[in-house]
Amino acid sequence: MRRSLLLLFALALSACSASANLAGGPDLVDDRATAETRALFVNLQRLAPDHLLFGHQDALAYGVDWVREAGRSDVRDVAGDYPAVYGWELGDLELGADENLDGVDFDDMQGWIREGHARGGVITLAWHMAHPATGGNTWDRTPGGVATVLPGAENHAEFLSWLDTFARFVNGLRDADGRPIPVLFRPYHEHTGSWFWWGAEQTTVADYQALWRMTVEYLRDEKGLHNLLYVYSPDVFETEAEYLERYPGDAYVDVLGSDDYQALKTDSTVSDMTRRLGMVVRMAEARGKLAVLSETGLEGVPDDDWWTNRLLRAIEADPDARRVAYALVWRNATAAVREAQGESTTHWFGPHPGGADADDFRRFAETDFVLLEGDLPDLYTR
Repeated sequence: MRRSLLLLFALALSACSASANLAGGPDLVDDRATAETRALFVNLQRLAPDHLLFGHQDALAYGVDWVREAGRSDVRDVAGDYPAVYGWELGDLELGADENLDGVDFDDMQGWIREGHARGGVITLAWHMAHPATGGNTWDRTPGGVATVLPGAENHAEFLSWLDTFARFVNGLRDADGRPIPVLFRPYHEHTGSWFWWGAEQTTVADYQALWRMTVEYLRDEKGLHNLLYVYSPDVFETEAEYLERYPGDAYVDVLGSDDYQALKTDSTVSDMTRRLGMVVRMAEARGKLAVLSETGLEGVPDDDWWTNRLLRAIEADPDARRVAYALVWRNATAAVREAQGESTTHWFGPHPGGADADDFRRFAETDFVLLEGDLPDLYTR
């Protein structure tokens, strides 16, 4: 509570200068973005120099040893509070399934999104969608799938129907007053790698950019979704030129992200994340965008100082890198899910009770720099 009051005071003090810097408001992809969506963007920008929001994938749906227990999250079990950012996955929504590819019921997901937002949390959506040409999953690396969904191509109409399904899902995300819940939408992510059908070896630069622009224009202009912030999130990269190679343009991106699971595996590579995050922040700020660490983590979190000595150290080591707005770690798959999906027996990335990292996560979360949900000021009002 004390930290929240201090944050509110800090936001109030920064309002005048921030408003001047933003010339009356952020220049978003959607010039008809809802007031709450604009406020979220502005408030995350204001917090970013001094604070990092912590996020966790599927945080309310399940944990290492539980499934669908009301009010529960592994983060809360360890640190006494929920994550500040909730990541959710829409894979298989396009197929008309009741559950996503990780077994999370979509109706339940909408309820958990409303719950997290009602407490003041931030919502981000990713989408591991099926291969549009073969019917395979996201990891079907058959080349050329992107070209088949562009205007005039054989799978264009069907792909638009997938986007229609997405629009219906997002339209169902409303707060208690019926207002659309702001969402950071992260499509076609990790495209610098080649493990998804939209990856670097599976499509051309021009086709990837066309896919991105088509998606934004359809959701914004045809489907009337005005509660989305669009997140561009490559996998690891070494130069700004590599990061921006497939960038669709400032008019189509609100947030520059980085998915980085590689740098935090060992102490010796932590500086790689620091360097990459610094680049992302500088590129974002030069364009009036927000910067985030959109996915990260270490499977099993086996090290008892991973949170403070790797993740926190990587972000705090450089004055540019520390201006990322949030860091989201991947899911804590249950034993049943791990077995059913053939995942590693240690397929978790967040803290959980009894984990070797639990004490260190509490130290991480108790720093003034890191914010959990209860530390947040009102992010949806300017």
